[in-house]
Parts: sequence; structure tokens; C-alpha cells
Amino acid sequence: MREFRILLVDDEPAQITSIKSFLKRRSYTVLSANSGNEAMAVIRDGNVDLVLTDFRMPDMNGLEVVKAVKEFNPGIPVVVITAFSDTEDAVQVMKEGAFDYLSKPVNLDELEALVQKAREHRYLVSENKLLKEQLQQRYKFDSIISQSGVMEEVLNTAGRVAKSKATVLIRGESGTGKELIARAIHYSSDSSDRPLITVNCAALSENLLESELFGHEKGSFTGATSQRIGRFEQADGGTLFIDEIGDIPPLTQVKLLRALQFGEFERVGGNQTIKTDVRVVTATNRNLEEMIEKGLFREDLYYRLNVVTIQLPPLRERKADIPLLIRHFIEKYAQENNKTVNGISKEAQDYLMRYHFPGNIRELENIIERAVVLARDEIITTEDLPKGLSATSEQAILDPRNFASPYPEKVAAFERAMIEEALELEKGNQSRAARLLGISERHLRSRMQKLDIVNTKR
Repeated sequence: MREFRILLVDDEPAQITSIKSFLKRRSYTVLSANSGNEAMAVIRDGNVDLVLTDFRMPDMNGLEVVKAVKEFNPGIPVVVITAFSDTEDAVQVMKEGAFDYLSKPVNLDELEALVQKAREHRYLVSENKLLKEQLQQRYKFDSIISQSGVMEEVLNTAGRVAKSKATVLIRGESGTGKELIARAIHYSSDSSDRPLITVNCAALSENLLESELFGHEKGSFTGATSQRIGRFEQADGGTLFIDEIGDIPPLTQVKLLRALQFGEFERVGGNQTIKTDVRVVTATNRNLEEMIEKGLFREDLYYRLNVVTIQLPPLRERKADIPLLIRHFIEKYAQENNKTVNGISKEAQDYLMRYHFPGNIRELENIIERAVVLARDEIITTEDLPKGLSATSEQAILDPRNFASPYPEKVAAFERAMIEEALELEKGNQSRAARLLGISERHLRSRMQKLDIVNTKR
């Protein structure tokens, strides 16, 4: 643990000498200043973890020192030492952001306990800051694993909208990474240091959802034993991510629409109007247009949410990303499970590349986690993968009697299957595969790029 640096600020040398000697005997690094202005110069020039300042000084009093330190770095705790004539000065100092205060003459046991408390607080603040920076880095756009053209378009759109205040609707099948994109938008925005609050509409009943979003007053319903602050208030100044927006009940849709239009709402059971400044990002795997036709989703709410739409492709349409994702998940779960697994055999990767992945990235992640845990060697083989992955889902989408998948998706799947089979038969030779298909090699390369087909036989 690094040294803890304390700055003493007092215009009485005897007071500085006494406290400095006491703290040094307890292995603290102690700096000193004779005035508030001198203290601020020390703080600007070096690393200071705690300020102990006298209240009565000629140039700046303790209250002014608190204000100056907080303006320079709010994370530095300030303790004011003074002979308060009454509690008003103490209250004012605490209101301005002082960590605590000590009365003269200083009780050294109290001083030691307070310094230890401030030290724990300082390290906690530093640790939280580090964790937040790591979280922000984890969810930046450049940390999202992708090399496919279709995903690059998605990330480009999300990156351009991140700096705005526009409401974003993220659409895509379950498991495609909608929350990951929502987090990347928040942590790339100008409000990245403000809260990111999430709520899942599908996980809550109608009554609970309204209370979760907008809060409730004590006694507003059975079980409301105290006031509750809702997610909108918690997210003030930051981002509210509402997942599964298609599952929001009609009555709550009305209240949500008002909150989006005017930035105001009332808690359940309350009559006080609360204003918030919140950027809203939503996500769904539902067909909202179809729900509007059936009267299940408000059209005016849809247009309010749908300022910018980001459509996430299913994994079967971004197969070029599968090898990258496999490597990432192998590294992640090998480390988590203390395994020496560091790769996957060509046969096992080909086996996964032919799979349709109805569960998308989430399903691939679960498959690789299982394979890493079960692997006997450093390389994942087909023996470590679940059986029966290769054809069942792909056969369903190619079945002409199955109309669950849209026409363009079925046509693309059929073309992809033809090209992959030709490449398989010709052992990855694109010239021969093109001749087998009756198209030019240039046309083949164009279609492979469009359909994100990876030539694993090369």
C-alpha cells in the first residue's frame, strides 16, 4: 500500500509541530503549510490524500480552504480543526463538503481515528474511480469484438449517436448483445461519469414496473412501507437503459411517454411533479410495428423511442466474427476456471461455423464455457462440444414449409449454404468453388463478403 500524505494547514508553528510529530510516529507522510494560499500551492504541486486545516487563519479561513480544495479535487477529504464557539460554524463547514471536524484542544486518539477513517475513505474513492475507468474501458466501442462488415456499420452508427442526447432503440434477437451496445453508448457519451441505470420490463409485473421506473410514496399500496426512489430519478444526468421495452404494459406506456416528452413524472401515490434530465436507451426483440397494429403498443411512444434505431444482426449473419468470439471466450473462461486451454481445433471450429446459433452470442459463449471446463487438453476438440449442433436449426430455416423466418433471411441462408458447401467440396479453393457454382470468382468473393462467409479451408 502506498504512503498516505497528509497536509497540515495552520498559522501557529507550535500546533503544526505537535500534530506533525504525532502523525509521523504513526508512519504517515506529513506536509505543512502556514496559510490557505500556501496549502493550495502544495496541493496543486503534489499528491495529497488528506488536508487537516485550522479554521481561523489570516488569508483564508477553514471554510474557504474546504471550498478551494473541493473545487480543485472533490476526492480529497478535508478535516477542519478549530475551537468552535457554537455548532453553526461546524454545520456550515460540513455543508460545504468537509469530511469532518475536530475541536481544540485536539484529542490525539480522536485525531488518529479520524485520520484512519479518512484514509479508508480515500482508498475507497480511488478504488471506485479505478473500477469505473476499467468498466468504461470494457464497454468502449473498440472493445466490442467484431470484424464483420455488418457489425462495423452498427458500431459506426452507435458511435455517432453516443455523443448526442437522442433516444435510441436497439433491436435484435435475444442474445445478440443489445445491452453491450447500450453500455457502449453510455460510456462513450458526455455523461459517462454519470449513472447508467438499467431496468428489464419483462422481469417485473405491471405494478412493480411502474414503481421501479418512477418510484412510490410511503403507503401508496400494500407493502409500500417507505418512500422509494425510481430508476428515472437514480439516472438523473445519466442514462436509463430500458430492456425488453416491448413488454411494457399500456398504462405504464402513458406515463413513460410523458416522462420522455417533458422530463417529468410523479411517483406512484404522489402528487409532486419530479423533473429529471435522463437520456433513454431502449431495447427489444419484439416486432413493435405489429404490436401497434394490434393495439398493444402506443404509436406515439414508438416514435418517441425510435429517434435512432440500431438493428443488431444475429450471429448467423456475422459468421466472420465467430472465430474472434471463440478465441475471446476461450481466454476468458480458461482464466476464470484456471485451465490451460488456449485454442480450438480446425475441425471443432468448422463444426461451430456450420451451426445456425438460434441463441446467438449468448449461446456461443455458453458452448465455449462448457468446452473449456470439459476439455482434457489445451485444445478444444469436437469431443468437447455438444452433439447435434451442426444441422437442426439450419435445416429449419432452409425448410420451404417453415415460414417462421422472413423471406430475405431464408434466401440468404440458402445462398450461404450453397457457397459453404462448394468451398467444402473444393477444399477452400475459391476458383474451383466459383466454377462449381457457375459464377465468376469475383462474384463469389463479393457474395462471401456480403454474407460474412469465412473460408476456413484456406
